[in-house]
Amino acid sequence: MSLLTSYQDMATARYRSPTEVGQGHHDGSHTGVSQVDLEKPLARLTGERPFKCGDCGYRGAKKYDLSRHIRIHTGEKPYKCDQCDYTAAEKSSLNYHLKKHTGERPFMCGDCGYRATKQSDLTKHIRVHTGERPYKCDQCDYSAKEKSSLNQHMIYKHTSEKPFMCGECGYRASKKSDLFRHMRTHSGEKPYKCDQCDYSAARKTTLDDHKTLHSGKKPYKCDTCEYRAARKTHLRLHMRTHTGEKPYKCNQCDYSAAQMSVLQYHLTKHTGEKPFICGECGYRTAKKSNLVIHMRVHTGEKPYKCDQCDYSAAHKPHLDEHLARHSGEKPFSCGQCGYRTAKKSDLSRHVHTHTKDKPFKCDQCDYSAADKASLKHHLAKHTGEKPFKCGQCGYGTTQRIALTIHMRVHTGEKPYKCDQCDYATAGRSNLNKHMTTHTGEKPYMCGECGYRTTRRTHLIQHIRTHTGEKPYKCDQCKYSTAYQSDLAKHKKTHTKETAMHV
Repeated sequence: MSLLTSYQDMATARYRSPTEVGQGHHDGSHTGVSQVDLEKPLARLTGERPFKCGDCGYRGAKKYDLSRHIRIHTGEKPYKCDQCDYTAAEKSSLNYHLKKHTGERPFMCGDCGYRATKQSDLTKHIRVHTGERPYKCDQCDYSAKEKSSLNQHMIYKHTSEKPFMCGECGYRASKKSDLFRHMRTHSGEKPYKCDQCDYSAARKTTLDDHKTLHSGKKPYKCDTCEYRAARKTHLRLHMRTHTGEKPYKCNQCDYSAAQMSVLQYHLTKHTGEKPFICGECGYRTAKKSNLVIHMRVHTGEKPYKCDQCDYSAAHKPHLDEHLARHSGEKPFSCGQCGYRTAKKSDLSRHVHTHTKDKPFKCDQCDYSAADKASLKHHLAKHTGEKPFKCGQCGYGTTQRIALTIHMRVHTGEKPYKCDQCDYATAGRSNLNKHMTTHTGEKPYMCGECGYRTTRRTHLIQHIRTHTGEKPYKCDQCKYSTAYQSDLAKHKKTHTKETAMHV
């Protein structure tokens, strides 16, 4: 007799109704249970999932599981908080939320004083101290502190299953929570609200990051350098810059990454997949964060605000750059000419002016570039693609930043302001040029002859006097030149010749 047959016989005997045995209780009741109660343990044993979602193919072992799942598609949230506007799809989520009103955190860690609203949260926290990883993968050496982490590992590493699908754009996810978050890119829902300003976010972790702008608190400190972080996870990721640890490995090549999100982005290079799509203009991307940033082109949202002036930005790096103007800090320095900058990416580009290194090569012509952004801009010339479009005049461009700057033609916005005079401009590069009129600074220097200039483009053009490079070529004759303006003048000679022959 098999284990399953034996189990079925025991379950049937245990749950038989009185009518099956020919008798009942004297009060007219009986001891039977429903067929659903009988099916529950059987489903666990057999792995059967008989309840299927008609929208995305998700399968559940219990009817209740399917009912909960369907709320992802319908957006139904029947559980409502009686103290605020919060609503939830599941009762357990509401119960957890209610403790935010009471401030109740009854579960405390004896080692560090950490308090939690749920026993399960405390249990997970204690593993930080003990190092315990009770959830072990049966296919490799991986172990985890939480069951959800093991489930995620099994899907990413061993099955690649993505059972949760978005009905709007076809995006698929391995976790229900990922699909929940993704749906907010379509709905625009931002349920996590800051209690100190008007900021709201689609994800709790994003709100937590934002709150550090108010508190300025960064309790987690690196032992190796001066880096401080507001969140422990950020410190953990930072430590990998010192240790070189890259635990996330690609199963199709030798690539490895320090962060799971970076590996996921890398995998799209193998698949070509761009699952994140903009409902406004059709823009597609391999990274969710790129889509979130892109949507701000349409919404005009600028969540990153300067605490010293009225400046706000759509991207955090832009705010960081702006703050450096208040402090005057330029921590990144060139070892060959003393050039200093507030941005690491600017230093990387600057260094190429000394090395003349152009590692980014076009696969359709001889063009090469010192940075990836320049190559990407060049490739659009081959495809003719201009994915970023203005909704007011039809202007199209290959670069998101170019569209952002163009939109200021319509709005009249000039967010970049000089702190020494009344000058304001729509573009950051224009402000950088203007600032040199106050400082007299000429940060770009030629390594051959010592020539200095205020603009990087001028230095690039100057270096061609040493190298003899003439990248601008006429498509009607053999003429080439080091300057784009000279090529434009030359082309007019062909136009005049054509006019004379007509």
